[in-house]
Amino acid sequence: MPRTADHAQRRTQIIDGLVRVATRDGLHAVTMRAVAAEAGVSVRLVQYYFETKAKLLLAALRHLEQHSHERWAARLSALPRSPAPRTRVETLLAEALPTDEASRTFHTLWTSCAMLAMTDPELAAQPFAEGPDRLETQLADLLRQAQADGGLTRAVDPDIESARLLALSHGLGTSVLVGRRTPEAAMEVLNHHLDLLFTPRRAAERGTGASAHRG
Repeated sequence: MPRTADHAQRRTQIIDGLVRVATRDGLHAVTMRAVAAEAGVSVRLVQYYFETKAKLLLAALRHLEQHSHERWAARLSALPRSPAPRTRVETLLAEALPTDEASRTFHTLWTSCAMLAMTDPELAAQPFAEGPDRLETQLADLLRQAQADGGLTRAVDPDIESARLLALSHGLGTSVLVGRRTPEAAMEVLNHHLDLLFTPRRAAERGTGASAHRG
């Protein structure tokens, strides 16, 4: 019986194959056979682990979401001091922007899945929107923490504002992806909105957030 680690490795191998096909050829080119060929495994093995293309796509989105969260954590740990809630929000939104290969891949694949789900009932039945829901909840929790710390006015509704921030981030991300804005211009818009939400940042906090780690 294969070990759990072997199963995880196989699943990751197949998911990586899907991501390469989707990134290189577009989501329309993703089939179980194409993914199997790219991953160097049999179609039967892909079907064993994921059963359908829709379930494979969902697994890929969750895989990319996990890596995005790990990159956000790495950005925070690289800061010289424990980050304030404002900086944590700013860094999370910066990570969500498609400004490097990893974040562009995640943004492109999720957007493509969302579009495909409009005409594909099997994909629409998958909980692929849970990722943005989790991000929205995380943002709301960070805003509530900022209120508790006195950095955010009590008049702000964290749940509504997190929904607005996520919508703004996704819209700006798409504009970056298609070349309408540069990553720097998109981040400037996000920071402008955060400046309206949060009390003025102390001078010591400036330059310690996402802009210092976007390369």
